[in-house]
Amino acid sequence: MRNRPVRMARWSARHPWSAVIGWFVFVVLCLGAGIATGTEEATTKDFWVGEAGHAESMATEGGLQRRPTEHVLISSKSGPLDTEAAGTAVRELTDRMTRLPEVDSVAAPVRSRDGSTLRVTVVLKGAELEGRKNVVPLLEQTAKVAAGHPDLVVEETGSPAISKGVNDQRDDDLALSERITLPVTLVILLIVFGSVVMAGVPLLLALSSIAAAVGLSMLASHVLPDAGVGTNMILLIGLAVGVDYTLFYLKREREERSRAEGRLGPEALVELAAATAGRAIVVSGLAVIVSTATLYLATDVIFSSLATGTILVVAVAVASSLTVLPALLVKIGHRTDRRAARRGDRRADRRAARRGAERDARPAGSGEPDRTKPVKTAEAAKAAKPENGKVFAALLRPARRRPAATLCVSVLLMLGLAAPVLGMKLIDPGKDTFSRDIPAMRVYDRLTAKFPELLVKHEVVARSAPDRAPQVRQALLELGRRAQGDPLFARNAAPTVRTSADGRISVLELAVPYPAPSDRAIESLDHLRRVHLPATVGATAGVETAVSGDVARGQDYVAHESGKLPLVIGLLLLLTFVMTVWAFRSVVIALITVLLNVLSAASALGVLVLVFQGTWAENLLDFTSLGAIASRVPLFLFVILFGLSMDYQVFVVSRIKEAMDDGMPAREAVLEGIGRSAKVVTSAAMVMVTVFAAFVFLHLTEMKQMGLCLAVAVLLDAVVIRLMILPSILLLLGERAWWPRRPTPAPAPVPASGPGIASAPAPETSVPRGRSVRSPRNVV
Repeated sequence: MRNRPVRMARWSARHPWSAVIGWFVFVVLCLGAGIATGTEEATTKDFWVGEAGHAESMATEGGLQRRPTEHVLISSKSGPLDTEAAGTAVRELTDRMTRLPEVDSVAAPVRSRDGSTLRVTVVLKGAELEGRKNVVPLLEQTAKVAAGHPDLVVEETGSPAISKGVNDQRDDDLALSERITLPVTLVILLIVFGSVVMAGVPLLLALSSIAAAVGLSMLASHVLPDAGVGTNMILLIGLAVGVDYTLFYLKREREERSRAEGRLGPEALVELAAATAGRAIVVSGLAVIVSTATLYLATDVIFSSLATGTILVVAVAVASSLTVLPALLVKIGHRTDRRAARRGDRRADRRAARRGAERDARPAGSGEPDRTKPVKTAEAAKAAKPENGKVFAALLRPARRRPAATLCVSVLLMLGLAAPVLGMKLIDPGKDTFSRDIPAMRVYDRLTAKFPELLVKHEVVARSAPDRAPQVRQALLELGRRAQGDPLFARNAAPTVRTSADGRISVLELAVPYPAPSDRAIESLDHLRRVHLPATVGATAGVETAVSGDVARGQDYVAHESGKLPLVIGLLLLLTFVMTVWAFRSVVIALITVLLNVLSAASALGVLVLVFQGTWAENLLDFTSLGAIASRVPLFLFVILFGLSMDYQVFVVSRIKEAMDDGMPAREAVLEGIGRSAKVVTSAAMVMVTVFAAFVFLHLTEMKQMGLCLAVAVLLDAVVIRLMILPSILLLLGERAWWPRRPTPAPAPVPASGPGIASAPAPETSVPRGRSVRSPRNVV
C-alpha cells in the first residue's frame, strides 16, 4: 500500500489519455448502472426501533398497521359555512377520490366543534411510506374541486402530502446551496491558484466523484436500503472532500515544480507529489471511511444511509486524486512547459536584439558588460518566496514564542465553547417541526386547530390467543375510559378498538391534544406506559402489549441512539488511535490526535447547542427553535467531524515528519511543516466552510444544524487547533512527541525513468538544490 499511490501516479503520468478516458467511463458506468437498477428505498419496517417498533410489528402481523392518510378540509371563504354548497363539494370530492386507483377508502365527512369546517378523511393503498409517491393524484383532484367551488376553501393535508412537500423543499434547498457553493468555491480556487484551468480541475473532479458516488449508492441500496438522506450526504461531503483532496495534491505538485526550477518534467513532478500528498490523501480518506463506518453500529437505517453515502463519495474522491488527477496534471504541465519555452524563446530573441543594439551604439574600445552576476528567474524567485504570508506568520507567532501560554489560552477557549454540550437536550423532530413554507404544513395547522384530537395518537397493540379476543377488547376499552379521565388525553375523542380477522391482534387508539415534541405529549406516553397499561391490559394473563405512535416512535428512537452512543464513540476513539499509530509510528502523536479531535468536535457541538437550543438566533438564521437538538445530529456530526479533523491532522503532521526525515531538528520541523501547510490547509478549510455554511440557508432545521456545526468545526480546526494548539504541544514536547520512534532519514532514490523523465538531467542535477527526492518509506 505504501508504494501504490506512486505506482498509480506513474502509470497515469505515462498514459494520461487512458487515465482520463478511463475515469470518465467509470463515472458514466457507475451512474448508468445506478439509474438502471434504481434505488431500493427503506420501508416502514426498516425504521422500527424499540417498543414502538415491536408494537408496529405486531400490528402489521394482524393487518392493522398504519395506513397513509390524507384529510381534506372544506370551509367558507367568508361568513358561516354554506351547508348545501359544502355537501355538494363533499359529494364531488368523494366521487373523484373513490375513482382513483391509489385510494383505498373515503370516510364520511366530520364537522368541527364550531361547525365552520368539514373534514373528509381519505385512506390510500399501500404502505405508510409509499403515500408520498401516490399522493399527487389526490392533490390534483382536490385542486379541481376547489376550482369548481370558488366560494369555498378546499385544501388537503396529511402525512403523505407533508412528506412530499418536505422532499420538494429539500430538493429546492439543495439546488440553492449548489448555486451558492459552486461560484464561491471557484472564486476561492482562483485566488489560490490564479488560473482558471487549475481552479477548474478540483471542481471537475469533485463533481464527477459525486456523480459516480450517486450511482454506486443506488447499487448499494439493494444491500442497505436508502432512507432518503444518502444523496444529501454525498452532495454535502463530496464537494468538500473532493475539492480538498485535489487541492492538496495540486498545491504539492506546484510546490515541487517551483523548487525544480525547470529541471524536472511533469511526470517526475507528479511522482514526487504522489510520494507525499498522494499518500496523505490515502491515509486521510481511510480515516474518514473508518470513522464513518462506526455509524453502522447504531443499527439504524438513517445512520446506515448516511454512512454509506459518505464512505462511497470519500472512496471515489480518493480514487480520482490518485488516478485521473496525475494524468490531468501531466497534460497541463506539458502545456505549461511549451508556453514557457515559447515565452523564453521570445525573451531570448528580444535580449539578443537589445545586445546587438547596445553593441552598435557602444563606443569603440569599451569593454563587455559584466554578465557574471546570476539572473534570478521568476520560478526561482517564486520558490524562494516563503510559503506562509504575513497573516499565517502572525497566527503562528504566539505558538512559536510562547507555546505554553498559547496552549493554555487556546484550550480554555475551546473548552468554553464546548461547555454548552453539558446542557444538550435531544429530540426526535416530528412533522410539527417542519417549515411552514410548505403549503401542506399550513393546512395541517388549520386541521389541528379545528380537530385537536388529530395532533397525536398513541396506539396500544395487544397480542393474545384468538379465544381471548373479547377479554382483551374489554381491557382495552377500560384503558380508554381511564385515559378519558386523565387531563393529558383528549376527552372528546371516543377510544376505538380494532381487531384483526383472526382475533389475535387488537389496537386501541388514544388521542392527545398536544403536539408530538411537547413535554405534555411525552408525559402522556409515560402515564400510558407506566400507569394505565399495567393496570388494565397489562394485568391480563397471556397478553403481550406494546405502545406505538408519533411520540413513542420519537422517544424510543432517542433512547435507542443513546444506548448505542457509548459503543460508537468508544470504537471511534480506538480506531482513530490505531490508524494514527499506523500512519506515523508514534503513540504520542496518536494520543494528541484523539484529544484534539475530541476537543474540536466538542467545541463545535457546544456552538450548535448555544445557537439552536435557545431562541436568540432564530431571526438571524431563520428557524424556529425546538428547545433541543435533533437526535440524529450529535452522533452523526461527532463521527464525521472526527474524520474531517483527521484530514488536516494527516496533512500537517505529514509535513512535519517530512521535514524531520530531511534531518531538521524537531522545533524547526514543526515550524517548517505547519508554516508550509498553513496556506493550503486554510484554503481547503475555506472551501469546506463555504460548502457547509450554505446548508444554513436551508429550511429543514436538521440540515441547518448540521451545516452550522460542520462549518464551525472546520474553521476552529484549521485556525485554532492546527495553528495554535497543535504547534504549541509539539514545540513543548520536542523529540518526545515521536515516541517510541523518531523519524530517520532514508536513502534518496530518483524518480523512475519514463516519458518526460528520461529527458531530465542526470540524477545528481535533476534534484532541486538543498532537497532530496525522498523515499516513499519516509512519508505517510
